[in-house]
Amino acid sequence: MKEIELKMQGKIKRLTNKTFKFDERIKDGWFSAVYFLKTREIVKKYCPDNIVTMQFFQKKHAVLCGTDEVIALVKTFADNPDDLEIYSLKDGDKISPFETVLTITGRYQDFGYLEGIIDGILARRTSVATNVYNVVKAAGISGKQKPVIFMGDRDDHYTQQAGDGYAAYIGGSTAQATHAMNEWWGKQGMGTMPHALIQLFNGDIVAATKAYHETFPDDDLIALVDYNNDVITDALKVARVFGDKLKGVRVDTSRTMIDKYFLRNQHLLGTFDPRGVNAELIFALRKALDDEGYHHVKIVVSGGFNEERILEFEKRGVPVDMYGVGSSLLKINIGFTGDNVMLNGKHQAKAGRRYRPNPRLEKVD
Repeated sequence: MKEIELKMQGKIKRLTNKTFKFDERIKDGWFSAVYFLKTREIVKKYCPDNIVTMQFFQKKHAVLCGTDEVIALVKTFADNPDDLEIYSLKDGDKISPFETVLTITGRYQDFGYLEGIIDGILARRTSVATNVYNVVKAAGISGKQKPVIFMGDRDDHYTQQAGDGYAAYIGGSTAQATHAMNEWWGKQGMGTMPHALIQLFNGDIVAATKAYHETFPDDDLIALVDYNNDVITDALKVARVFGDKLKGVRVDTSRTMIDKYFLRNQHLLGTFDPRGVNAELIFALRKALDDEGYHHVKIVVSGGFNEERILEFEKRGVPVDMYGVGSSLLKINIGFTGDNVMLNGKHQAKAGRRYRPNPRLEKVD
């Protein structure tokens, strides 16, 4: 199996010189629904000169993403691509339910078999971009925009990372967990230490942090402090050793665990869910750091965060400085539909569908 690379440039593109990699079997119809392939053969035989307009839309308020990729797909795999007339919105545009985001006009047999692939690209990229947008919006309701780290590397197949990372960027996340996630927008992945690093130092958070800092002295030093399920104790340990060098601590307590802070202060229990990364734990962590003068140490939280949890934290004023979010951002909850709505310049569509012209569409050269 080979890959095909195509660099896209032009005024309609939000980012230029993105390189897309496509499986060459697309041309053979390997990824197209079989009824599209059969239709192509029938059309070639019985009505080869018909010109259709295919129109794409979805049914929610969303942040559009995937148009660049779709245009690259069509330009690469359609027969006679220069004969096609394409109008499109841009990646990053806010879209409304049933708003037309893309139209392709030409002979059906030249591009019709790509319909399902186009729907799939737009669905995945727009879903991720919209999910991230909603999370980033939630993380800024206090008036101060807090960064969101896109940590979706372990929640889906690795081949999706470049496209998902780009969609996350379009949605507003400017920090990604892997280099691949940054491939289309020209940065590198970011991250500090996993639990595995602390385990290799026999659970010694200070030793692990020291090794990290000596190996990567130019990185912002952020220590992971939940390994021993004693967040406040371990955060203070590293703060006392590293002082101003320590830029932040990350809390990633499992939703099945209750931090030892609450076991030592059981009088606090009974009015809230003490499991995982909860608001009361973060309030207590901030106070403990501040009481010893470590006001500069930022708090990063991760582990099961989504739009709802972030909204809850922000409304309560929980002192979080950065959110790490993963699986919730990859849920595919926006589906696109492609319909033939014009035939030889006249309205022709199935019942319930009609041509919906959109003045926001721009012609793709």
